[in-house]
Amino acid sequence: MLTYKKREDIPTEYTWDLKSIFASNEDWEREFQALQGLVPELEALKGTLAKSGDALLAVLSKRDEITERLERLYVYTSMSKDEDTTNSLYQGMADRAMQLYVRTSTAASYIEPEILALPQDVLDQYEAQISGLAIYKHQLDDLRRQRPHVRSAEIEAVLAATGEISDAPDSIFSMIDNADLKLPSIKNEQDEEVELTQGNYLTYMRSTNRRVRKDAFEAMHNTFLKQRNTIAATLSAQVKVDLFYTKQRNYNTCRERALARHNIPISVYDNLITTVHKHIPLLNRYLKLRKRILQLDEMHMYDLYVPIVEEINDDISYQQAHEILLEALAPLGKDYTSILQKAFTQRWIDVFENTGKRSGAYSGGCYGTHPFILMNWQNKRDSLYTLAHELGHSLHSHFTRTRQPYQYGDYTIFVAEVASTLNEGLLTEYLLKHTQDRAVRLAILNQSLEDIRGTLFRQTMFAEFEQLIHGKAEEGEPLTPDALSATYAELNARYYGAETMIDDLIGIEWARIPHFYYNFYVYQYATGISAAASLVSQILHEGKPAVERYLNFLSSGSSKYSIDLLKGAGVDMTTPQPIEQAFQLFEEHLSQMEALLA
Repeated sequence: MLTYKKREDIPTEYTWDLKSIFASNEDWEREFQALQGLVPELEALKGTLAKSGDALLAVLSKRDEITERLERLYVYTSMSKDEDTTNSLYQGMADRAMQLYVRTSTAASYIEPEILALPQDVLDQYEAQISGLAIYKHQLDDLRRQRPHVRSAEIEAVLAATGEISDAPDSIFSMIDNADLKLPSIKNEQDEEVELTQGNYLTYMRSTNRRVRKDAFEAMHNTFLKQRNTIAATLSAQVKVDLFYTKQRNYNTCRERALARHNIPISVYDNLITTVHKHIPLLNRYLKLRKRILQLDEMHMYDLYVPIVEEINDDISYQQAHEILLEALAPLGKDYTSILQKAFTQRWIDVFENTGKRSGAYSGGCYGTHPFILMNWQNKRDSLYTLAHELGHSLHSHFTRTRQPYQYGDYTIFVAEVASTLNEGLLTEYLLKHTQDRAVRLAILNQSLEDIRGTLFRQTMFAEFEQLIHGKAEEGEPLTPDALSATYAELNARYYGAETMIDDLIGIEWARIPHFYYNFYVYQYATGISAAASLVSQILHEGKPAVERYLNFLSSGSSKYSIDLLKGAGVDMTTPQPIEQAFQLFEEHLSQMEALLA
C-alpha cells in the first residue's frame, strides 16, 4: 500500500486537479473582488421585483449569477484547505469565502418574502408575459405551495431574527458532546488502560473480547447518564423550537412541517415505520444467528456490533478497485461507465493520505466544475466500498449538472443517498457472484446485513422516537429524562427484545444521538437504502428499461419534487414495495449466510 508523508511526493495522477476551477490563487482573488462588487447590486434591487415581470427576472438572474460564481470560490478554497488542514493561507481564504456567502444570503433574503407578497394572479401574469421566467416555474410553484404558511412581513421579520436563537439547542449539545463530556478510561484487549473517545468507541464495541465491549458500552452510557438532566433539557428545548415554528407556520404537527420542506407526503413516514414493524421477526432471525455464532446464552446490547465472521484482510490496490468498479457498475450501461472512466483518468479523485490531509471521504465540487472525490485510500475492502459510494454521489452530480440549468443543478437529501447506496448494492452483488472463497463471501454478506440493520432498522427506530417525543410535546407532555429514557427503552424492546437482553443503560442512548436535533432528518437514510435496493433489483432483472429510468433520475436534479423523481425511476416511496424489496434482499443474504454457517 502506498503511503506518503509529503503531498508533493504523490504522483500527479493520484491527486485531484483544482486548477480546473481556478488556475491560480490570484485568479481566485480577482473573482472574489469582483463578486464583492456585485453584492451591493443585488441589495439595490430590494423592493423592485413587484414592478414587473422583467423586474422579477432581473432580481432572480442577479441572485443566481452571484451564487453560482460564489460556489466556485468556496469549493476551491475548501478543497485546497482539505489537502493540508494546517495550511493557514487556505483556512483564511475559506473563511473569507464563507463570510461573502453569508453576506450574499443576507442580501438575497428579501426575495422570497417579496415574491410571496405578490398576489398569485399577478405572479401568474408575470410568468405568462416573460418567457425568461419559464426556467423558474418549478421554483415559483414551490413558493406558491408555501403561501398558506407565510405570515405578514412584520411577523416574517421577527421569525427570521429568531434563527440564531433556534440554533442554540444543537450548538449546546454539540459543545457538551464534543468538548465538555469527558469519557473514562477502560482496559483494552491486552489489559492496558486506554482512554475511551467518541472516535474509538465503535472500535471497542467491535472487539472480539466481550469484556472490552461491555466496559466500553457501560463507560459511554454511564457518562451520558450523569448528564441526563442537562441533555434532556437541551433536547426538550429543540423540540420546543420545532413546535414554535410549527405553530407560527400554521402546520398541524412538527413532522408535517419538516416533510413539507421537500413536499414529502406524511404517508411515506408512516409507511416506513409500519413496514419495518412488519419485518421485525426477520431482524430477530438475524439476531438469533448472531447469538448462535457468538456462542452466547444471552445476547446483550453490547454484542450487536462485533463481527460474527472472521475478519478478512483483503489486499485491494487502487488500480484493482478501478477495474472492479468498472465491471461491478457495468449494468448501468456505457453512458455511466464512460463517465466513471473519466473520474479515474482525468484527476477527479484525490486518492492517497498525506500528512495534514482531511480524514474520511466525500464527493465535492459545484455547478460548472466536474465532481471531485476526497479519499484516504487503504488497500482494504472498506476503501473499495467507500469509493463506490462517493462515485455514486459524483456521477449523480455530473449527470445533474450537465443536464440541468443552474437553478435545478442540485438535489435534495431525500434522494442524495440513493445513488451512492445503489453503487454499493451493485458492488455487493458483483463480489458475491465472482467470489467463491467461503470466508470472503461470509464477510461480504455480514457487511450487507449490518448495513441494512444499521440503516433500515436502526434509523427507522430513531425516526419513530422523533415522532413519539414530538407527539408528546404537541400534547403538552413534558419531555423529562425519565420520559425520554422510557420511550427509548420501549422502542429497543420492540425492535430487539425477542432475542436480546435490553440492558437498562440503553435507555439513555437517546442522549448521545446528534441527529435528534436535525428536525426529522434520519428517516431519509432508511428511505434511501430502500429506494436503492429496489433500483438494484430492477436494474439487474429488467436491464435497459430500468437503466434508462435510473439515468433519467440522475439527470433530473431538483427539476421536480424528489418523491416524483423516484416514481419516474420506478420507485414509489408512498407504497411498501421498495421497503419490501430491501427486506427481500436482507432475507436473501441472510439465507446465504445461514447456509454457509450451517
